[in-house]
Amino acid sequence: MNHSGDETWLKIPTYQDILAAQERISPYLKPTPMHTYPAINELIGAEVYIKHENSQPVGAFKVRGGVNLISQLSDQEKERGVIGASTGNHGQSIAYASRIFGVKATVVVPEKSNPGKIAAIKALGADIVFHGATYDEAKAHCEVLAKDQGYRYIHSGDEPELIAGVGTHTLEMLQDEPGIVTIIVPVGGGSGAAGACISAKSINHEIEVIAVQSEASPAAHDSWKQGVLVERANRTSVEGLSTGTAFELPQRILRKHLDDFILLSEQEIMRSIVWMIQHAHTLAEGAGAAPLAAAYKIRERLKGKKVGLICSGGNLSLDKLRKALDFAMSYPNL
Repeated sequence: MNHSGDETWLKIPTYQDILAAQERISPYLKPTPMHTYPAINELIGAEVYIKHENSQPVGAFKVRGGVNLISQLSDQEKERGVIGASTGNHGQSIAYASRIFGVKATVVVPEKSNPGKIAAIKALGADIVFHGATYDEAKAHCEVLAKDQGYRYIHSGDEPELIAGVGTHTLEMLQDEPGIVTIIVPVGGGSGAAGACISAKSINHEIEVIAVQSEASPAAHDSWKQGVLVERANRTSVEGLSTGTAFELPQRILRKHLDDFILLSEQEIMRSIVWMIQHAHTLAEGAGAAPLAAAYKIRERLKGKKVGLICSGGNLSLDKLRKALDFAMSYPNL
């Protein structure tokens, strides 16, 4: 894992890497449940399977990547300690995996981060550094600290081991339900979607993988459309979809394998949070609910198909839950 400044170390993980990751993480993380719900099936007009990454011990899928990566660090890297920038879930993943393997972890977060996620990172034993108004500002500061203090910097997207680790969610999904023909996965930096693409296309090249992002922060979507990395305004209130700059390695994988990329309004995402509570008895954060919103948006295309949705996480703050419920009360005919 030599981050030498060029991108030659950014190797695209293979299906074999994902299978190895599944074996590596299995002593620490159980497979997450996957369920189908009659009311959701009726809403979409398809046979919909929801993969409940919200049931992970840190409430989100990223922990798969954290355990896979940190378990493979050299003794020297473990000794130096690790650092990452996060709006919450990547930070929890680093903290959780670092605690398992006895590594000192530091997480740099934007100043107005989700308080529940921050409390969880602290409880897992990581040091917190608050910096900047956005993820991108926190990330820039994190990179400075990594250089100054000699920490092993863990990028939230440009890490082959992270992508191989998170790709195990789609591997599990297709092991449980091999007949799924379309998978919808949320994107912030894109590690989850990249992992989903590698797993799905290796198992059956005909499986359609669709990514989804907020139109208020469309950096990954626009980069994928244009074929080059672009920066965009980062205005979404949904932490898990919040990045202003696309990431090199996930984008390389998405350009090769992704079938479609859908943008959602903040209102569509909020409505889907309520639908997840109403119809799937599930507390999903905005990113975790976004695949349902996307499925509803393209329901004509999905009619009668077997569809998998990655509910990426359930770390919804009480404030965001209140806003989603208020929104639902204002629009009772959702």
